[in-house]
Amino acid sequence: MRIGLVIGEALLGLRRNLSMVISVVLVTFVSLTFVGAAVLMQTQISTMRAYWGEKAEVTVYMCSPLSTSDTCVGGEASEEQIEKVKQDLEGDALSPLISQVRFQSKEDAYQDIVAQLGEEQASVIGVDNTSVDFRVIMKDPQQSEVISEAFHGVAGVEAVKDQRKLLDPLFSALTVATYIAVGVAALMLIAAVLLIATTIRLSAYARRKEIGIMRLVGASNGSIQTPFVLEGVFAALLGSVLASGAVLAGVHFGVEGYLAERVPFMRPLVGMQEAAFVVPVLIGIGVVLSALSAGFAIRRWLRT
Repeated sequence: MRIGLVIGEALLGLRRNLSMVISVVLVTFVSLTFVGAAVLMQTQISTMRAYWGEKAEVTVYMCSPLSTSDTCVGGEASEEQIEKVKQDLEGDALSPLISQVRFQSKEDAYQDIVAQLGEEQASVIGVDNTSVDFRVIMKDPQQSEVISEAFHGVAGVEAVKDQRKLLDPLFSALTVATYIAVGVAALMLIAAVLLIATTIRLSAYARRKEIGIMRLVGASNGSIQTPFVLEGVFAALLGSVLASGAVLAGVHFGVEGYLAERVPFMRPLVGMQEAAFVVPVLIGIGVVLSALSAGFAIRRWLRT
């Protein structure tokens, strides 16, 4: 089998069915772009979950002079109540589960309010009306619920807040977006496979006389089928390369250039290293699916 002749036949088939080839390229491009986006989004979720899971704190807020909850009947938490919470955190029951405990004074809490709301609005609350709290980092973030259960309803404790619960809605939204991207990608890939098969059958029909002559002179099925398979592979390969370029450009300009500056809480973000890993995956999916679809289509056509 002459490689040059086979490739020439494949390129000739692409020129004869140019409009269908463009359709295959576009459908492959769109579908694989969604596949790449879904892979990178799932990578982003895993990276953020691991990063913030280790840093997420469980905050035990002690009662302030402004607290009105049932556990703050006496107003601001007393020194005895604060000391009891500290001892419980350092006790034998909880300390093995805790990586770090940081006590935040009223002054520290006030500076946090200033950072969030600004000096003018924070001055309305004032230092004296803020509350002290304990910032707890767990060895295993999955066990953070233990702290909430240990100090729920304890006198002097206004509330226990787990940062992981604040991040869960974000992770859930990103996961839903990933599922949507995967669903769209799957539908588009099915459309690409069917379109490739249709293109190959049309190309074979257009060259049915040539195929008949090749059969008469004793050409093998492999030499007849290979140019048609290459047609599908070339078209899908071009779509895969375009999709890879779109993914790389999206990460470079959209993630590293835009989100990195405007959404700092989402760090660490995926970068070009993760995008470069996705490129061979996209090209591999495009080439394999197109080769299988084209091979199946031409074999069925030759049997008829």
